[in-house]
Order: sequence, then C-alpha cells, then structure tokens
Amino acid sequence: MTATRREEKLQDVSMSVNVATGEQLQKFNIFDAKDVSQLAPGLELTNTTGRNNTTTLRGVTFDPDQGTAPAVQVYYNEIPTDAQTAYTAIYDISQIEVLRGPQGLLRGLSAPAGSITIGTRRPSFDMIEGFMQATATDRAGYNVQGGVSLPFSDTLAIRVAGLVDGNRLNNVTNVNLDKRSRSRTESARVTLGWRPSDAFTAYLTYQYLTADNSQFQQVVGSGNQPVYSPAIFVGFPLKDSSFVSGPALDTSDYGAVGEGIFRNRNDTHLVNLNFDYDLGGSTLSFVGAHQFSKLTIQRDLDPGNSVPNYIASSTVITPYKVDTAELRWATDNQEGLGGGIGVFYTKQTGTTVVDQRSDTFSFPLDPNGLIPGTTIPNLFPVDVHVVVPVYSRTWSFNANLRYKTGPLTIEGGVRYSIRKAIQTTQQTLNLGPFPDFPFPGAPAGYVLTLGPTEIIPTDLQKHVDKPITGGVTVNYAFADTLNAYFAYGHSFRGGSTGVSVPAGISGDLISTGSEKTDSFEIGLKGSLMDRRVNYTVAAFYQKFNGFLTRFTGIQYNCPEENGQCSVTGAPINNAIDSTNGGFDFNYNANAKSKGIEASIDTRFIDTWDLSLSAAYTRARFNNALIPCNDFDGSGVPNQNGTPRITGNGNVSYCRTNGRMAEIPDFSLTANTELRFPTGNYTPFIRALFTYRPGFHSELVNYDYRGRELLNLFVGLRGPDSKWELTGFARNLLNQKRITNISLGNAIIPTSQPLGPAGAIPYDSGYRLVNVMNPREFGATLNFRW
Repeated sequence: MTATRREEKLQDVSMSVNVATGEQLQKFNIFDAKDVSQLAPGLELTNTTGRNNTTTLRGVTFDPDQGTAPAVQVYYNEIPTDAQTAYTAIYDISQIEVLRGPQGLLRGLSAPAGSITIGTRRPSFDMIEGFMQATATDRAGYNVQGGVSLPFSDTLAIRVAGLVDGNRLNNVTNVNLDKRSRSRTESARVTLGWRPSDAFTAYLTYQYLTADNSQFQQVVGSGNQPVYSPAIFVGFPLKDSSFVSGPALDTSDYGAVGEGIFRNRNDTHLVNLNFDYDLGGSTLSFVGAHQFSKLTIQRDLDPGNSVPNYIASSTVITPYKVDTAELRWATDNQEGLGGGIGVFYTKQTGTTVVDQRSDTFSFPLDPNGLIPGTTIPNLFPVDVHVVVPVYSRTWSFNANLRYKTGPLTIEGGVRYSIRKAIQTTQQTLNLGPFPDFPFPGAPAGYVLTLGPTEIIPTDLQKHVDKPITGGVTVNYAFADTLNAYFAYGHSFRGGSTGVSVPAGISGDLISTGSEKTDSFEIGLKGSLMDRRVNYTVAAFYQKFNGFLTRFTGIQYNCPEENGQCSVTGAPINNAIDSTNGGFDFNYNANAKSKGIEASIDTRFIDTWDLSLSAAYTRARFNNALIPCNDFDGSGVPNQNGTPRITGNGNVSYCRTNGRMAEIPDFSLTANTELRFPTGNYTPFIRALFTYRPGFHSELVNYDYRGRELLNLFVGLRGPDSKWELTGFARNLLNQKRITNISLGNAIIPTSQPLGPAGAIPYDSGYRLVNVMNPREFGATLNFRW
C-alpha cells in the first residue's frame, strides 16, 4: 500500500488504514463512492441532495458547501480533488485507501480527520489486458464499465476506460409532478504510460466526466393545515382548505411534493501528470493536475411545498479551475537515516453566479388569502442576483526524516504553508413587478433595481494563513507478525467567507476563523496462523480548537431596507421582528473526539474469506455555542411555535455538548465470500453487512432507529476467472429507516411583526428526510482478458 507515499506492508504503517482494492469494488458492485463506507467502519459517505457528497470519519463531518478545506481530503491519483468530482464516477480503480487521523505531512494539504486516496488503473507495458462489466437492476439501474491496456512497446502503453451509469438515486417519486428522481453519468479516461528506462516512468491521464442528477427531496408528514386563525388575527381569513402541499406521506412512500426541480449537473475535464525518476539511492517525483469543472444547480427552495402553486426557483452556476503541482525528493533506503523534502502549490479561481427568488410573504389580503386573479399568496416579489468571485492559493514546503534500526522506526516532519484566499460578494436586488407598484409615482409593472452592492465587509474579504503542521510516528516490530505504533499529528484548516450570505448580518456568521487540531493515536497490527488471520486495533484522542462545521436551515433576522436584507437597513429588533428565512451558516466550535477501532481479516480455509471491522467514536462539541433554531427560547434546538430569534443576534445560539455529526458512536462492517470449486467452475456466495445502532439527535430532536444493511451476492466464476456472472440483492432486509431528517417541518416565514402568537409561517406539514433505498435485485456479468 502507499499511505506513506512509499510501498509498505500494511502492518508497517503507523496509522489506522482501510484498503479497498479494485477487485473488491467490482466484487461488491461498488459503483458509488458512498458505498465504500460499507467496507470501512466509522466512515460515512452521504449525498442528501444528489450533489453535496458529505464525508464523515471518526465522528468528524464535512459538507462541501462549507467552502472550507475538507475535514477528510480526497486525493485522486495523488492530487487533491473535490469530492463532487472524485466520488461521482468510480470505475477502473486500482485501489482506495482510507487513512485515519490528521493528514498533510506527506501529501499536499492538511486535513484533521483523514484522507481518502483513489488510484486509477495504469496501462500495462507487458500485455494486452482488460475487463468489461455490465450490471442491470429491477429498479431501472444500469452500469456499464470497462478498461483495456494496449502496450505499443515495452516503453509506451495506453489504457482506455469508460463508464455509463444510470439509476433512480434515492428512489423518490414527486407526487405533484409525477416524476422520479433520476441520474445519468458518463465518463471516459485515457492514460498514457511512458517508460524510456528502468529509472524513469511517467503517466499522463485525461478524464472527462458529465453527470446529470435530478433528485427530489423526500418528505414525511400529513401535509399542511390552515395557517391563520381569526381568533388571533381578527379580520384575516383562514387559508383556503384546498390550498394544501400534498398528501400524507410515510417513509415507505418515498414521496416528494416540491413543485420545482432539483437538478445538478457536473461537467469536468481533468488532466493529471505523474512521474518518478530513480536517481540511484533516491527518487524525484512529480504530480501535477489541471481541472476545469462547471457545476449547474437548479432547485426549488420550497422542497416541502409550503406555498403551493409557487416555485422558489434558484439557479447556481459555478465554473472553476484548479491547478496543482507537487515536487518531492525522497531517499530510498530502508535502514538507517533517510527522509525527503517537497514543495506543493495549488490555485483555484472561479466566479459563482446565483439567481434566485427571494420573495417576501405577508398575510393574505383578499377574501381567499390570494393575490387577486391568481392562486399565489400575497407576496413582495424580489429576484436576487449574486456574483461571487473566488480566489485561493496555497504554497507549502515540507521536510521529513525517517530513522530505522532493527525493529524500531521513527519518522517525523513538518509542513509550512502559505495560504491566501480572497472572496467578495456583489448582490443586486430586483423588486417587482407589481400589479400596482407600492412606490409613489411608479407605473404598474415597474421593477426597481438596487445594486450591485458589496455585502462582505472589507476586513472579512481576505484570509491569509501561515500555519505549521506535521507529526511524528514511532513503530516497533516485536516480531515479524506483530507491530506496535504511536502517532501524533497536528493539522490546520483556514477559515472561509460564506457565499451569498444575507446582507447586514454579523461578521461571525459571514466569515469563520481558522481551525487547529492535535491528535494522539496508539495501535497494534499483527497476524496469526501463518498470516491466515490479520488484525489491527487502534485507540485515538483528538482535540479541536475552532472546529469548522456547517449548520443548515438556520432562521435569521437581518437589517431591512425596502423589505430586504441590507447593510444600511434599520437595526433588528427580535422582540417584534419576524425572521427573514433560513440559511446555512459556517461556524467555529471547540470539540473533542476519541475512540477505538479494530479489524480482523481471515482465511481459515482456502475457500472462505471473512473480514470484520468495528469502530466506536465519541465525537462531541465541547461546551460550544452554535447557531440553532430556538423558537421557544428554551436554549435547545427546536421549532416549537412560530419562527423567532432568541437573544439579540441575527440568529439564535444554543450551548451544546452534542454530537459533531449525525451518526451513531458505534459502527460495524463485515464481508465474506465462500467458494465451492467444482473443476474449472467456481460457484460462490458473498455477503456485505453494515450495522449502525440507533441514537438520539439533539440537533434535530429525533430518535434515529438502528440500521442493518445486508447485500447478498450469488454467482458462478468461469475457468481461470475469465468471466463471472452474479445475481445480487441490495438491502435484502428491505429496511426503510430514516438516515437524515430536518428539525421540524419545512416552512416559509412571513414578514409581519410578531403578534401574540408570532408571525405565523407557511407550514408545509412535512419534515425533510433521507431514507435507506428499498430492496433492489440485479445481475452483473464480468469478462476479463
């Protein structure tokens, strides 16, 4: 394996590592990166929207929408790559490694929770070889992928690989639109290998990816009820009884009600160059990449259909370029003193453009609570146009020393980084058109344009950090079959500035500070029974100073001018003001994580493989003050009653020692294969099992049920493993458990001052959820040559 950037036995690596080979990925039909978590306990890879691939490791979570460096850094052919691209198309992979604990000494960027390295297959210089695999399921899923190596000579070779994949994503049907969630991904990759001598090898890779996902947000609940009570607001009518969000829906209905689309498109070009030059006793290595991606996101910001016959449309277009290069020199000696030095550079540029409706709703004014002649509640029309230029650049320099004598190996090093990030946000408001324009002297249908206005204060537009990170490991081999190790790591993540944040809010909600973390780990790795049994066990403790995380759907109150948030608006008064809406805020909070991990891989007999892995992690905030929804002023997250802000700030804050991520403390994974050789043919049965116990979430006030996910595979392998036919069932137990849920119902607030019962919102009557995909049957045919 290559966790330390050099070929080593897993037993000799001084960190907790999980390795999934390309063969394993094919065996268990791992077509989506999030399914890799079924092979690694304590790792959660989720995608709640069809776009934002969220990674959680050792209880530490990262949402790509944060805009910060990830808590778990993804490397694609040794180059830092965003999860949105790396996770979208998994095909023709050599192996995936999950490295736990702070990273960044031996690879370019610092990450507090770990790294995931994905390596694609390289061309063979010796023979024509390849594979072709096709999969189809009873839920309209299909996956066709393949790869072939063509050696032109013993110095020049090429590998071509491709993928076409389609599926129903979360298997949700929109009952109001009569449409299903749907995904289609196409990708092609060409790798050119050049080996002019035994001392020099280079690989140049080009990959194109296009993905188009339309994923509807699942909801559960009874749907909305009449909103306004004449007993409280005399003269204001009840909402019309036919004005409903949708039917009653349960988890097993896999239903959505939003009247707009949620479509995510990703078009990416990625070029990667890698070479190693053996200098005799040392090696000079280079990796470099250029990535151009364009993400286009169209969605309805009212996924619960709180206001029927109305679409809160939003379009976000994010084109960006990333250039990365790393040059390393390292000694090759296995004994004595060695080490290496390196320099790393990356730059990202791009401009995000946001166009969305930000209409302000008020109480109904006509007898039916509607705009005359329409089916839309009374509203103040506002279109928002936001332009966010982004620039970030990092230089880093690292040096490490390694000393090995007999059974003892000591390695340590430091990395000095210079990070610069600049981000501004220009916002333009288009008010109207109105049937009767409310401003004196303006004609009907007139649109008032305000801006563009810079909404990020000057002192928050620029981040410059110069952190020193690194670590040390000690490994002692008690025998050829038993190693013990100790590891210390220090990591850093720079703060960020929010994209399209509401104007006029406080600086702590606009821009976050930096994060620092220290981690300590001890472990044992060994083998028994002539290496038929391999095991690892590790314990760790990690402390976060200013942990960077994201809090979603937080109701806020901002200074207003002409009914919209403004840096020059009147000061807020939470005693009488209603909320302006919900937003996702980044924030710093102190936290701690500690736990134990263990795994065992066995082959007691030649025809039976069994792997068991488990992790217990207690990751908690440490008396942290975090943004929250606290409608009733109790100091704990809730949506009891009408939306309001507790305290004097733009948002409510709650003191917490709760979970850093919405996952249980314990997790277990197991996989097995039992073979029944009969001459040239081998029938087999495989199983992949994951277990997540239930737990209570303080953040959303919900008791999650335990989950047992069992995937079963039965098949036949041909002579010399040249072909394989497999039938399978995913989620054989057909569990339909909620894996993610919103705090309270999805709502749209109204703009009126708070009355005796507050400013009553439009309440959808639904909570937003993600649910385990239902049982799915399928078959896979694989050919190798």
